[in-house]
Amino acid sequence: MKPAFSLCVYCGSRNGESDMFAATAAEVGRWIGERGGQLVYGGGNNGLMGVVADSTLAAGGRVVGVIPHALVEKEWAKLDCTELHVVNNMHERKRMMAERADAFLALPGGIGTFEELFEVWTWRQLGYHDKPVGILNAHRYYDPLLTFLESSVRHGFMSDWQMNLIRVGNDPQMLLAALVEAAAAAHKGSSLSQI
Repeated sequence: MKPAFSLCVYCGSRNGESDMFAATAAEVGRWIGERGGQLVYGGGNNGLMGVVADSTLAAGGRVVGVIPHALVEKEWAKLDCTELHVVNNMHERKRMMAERADAFLALPGGIGTFEELFEVWTWRQLGYHDKPVGILNAHRYYDPLLTFLESSVRHGFMSDWQMNLIRVGNDPQMLLAALVEAAAAAHKGSSLSQI
């Protein structure tokens, strides 16, 4: 059965210093699963990645994991995903994740999460896709980054329209609903074939 929507979630392979981050990841996974959605993510079993995947599965949702060979060998793969795709490298991973998603959401994470978020945001501003991109500013984790991005606009290195391509929210339920609604309204047939 086709899922109601497919949401790509970028997040940390660690839990972070506060249990609040894992609780938020679990809430996101539950929300996806309870609404018949599909999680697309990096296929890991550790940290917030494992939490969001476990919660999606437990709530009846589908989970599509995409992981490079090198990380499988380190036993980071979540073997009970609905679908687990093992790919050759990070470029293939990110492309497959993007192709399988209707929208993108960044939860708290580290350098890998930042890189994935900025890449999919860049693709959006270049017109390679028209899928919504969101940042869940859970427990104000992204406040310093958002301040820096606003500084980039003030200094003339970015424009307001680029910032407006990202939806930022503190409330998981409201942001998830907004992303899914925007994805449903987006032009069908967009492609990442130019990437």
